Amino acid sequence: MATAAQTRAPMHLWIIGGLAALWGAFGGYDYIMTRLRDTEYLAGMMPTVDPNAFLDWIDGFPIWADFGWGLGVWCGLIGAILLLLRNRYAVWAMGLSMVGAFLGLGYQIMMAPPPPAGAEGPMFEIMPYVIIVVAVALFAYARAMEKKGILH
Repeated sequence: MATAAQTRAPMHLWIIGGLAALWGAFGGYDYIMTRLRDTEYLAGMMPTVDPNAFLDWIDGFPIWADFGWGLGVWCGLIGAILLLLRNRYAVWAMGLSMVGAFLGLGYQIMMAPPPPAGAEGPMFEIMPYVIIVVAVALFAYARAMEKKGILH
């Protein structure tokens, strides 16, 4: 008996999956460098902010917001890899990444004390929203690919 023919992956899967993997890899790198308390990295990313003051601000986050940050970053990277592998668990990983973004960045947007002096501009004002929108979009994309039978 013949097996069902595999649905061919559309080109946009490779493009979106590849971009998502790059996005996730940068998020992972940023997470690791921040957790390692690399002040040179932080000073390079935010030249107008005292890295130690920024780390103190991050250290003041509640555990659930820290958990959300890690969940968002690492599940997003895993989800991108699973998307490229056309694995159906990409949907779950992207969903967990979205939940993590809502937890971690939701705290930062709505409840965190003001960031340290010099922390203004797009990185602090717009980027949290961009990250949440990307997480929601990647989850929706993974669900759509699963419904079309692209993910197995």
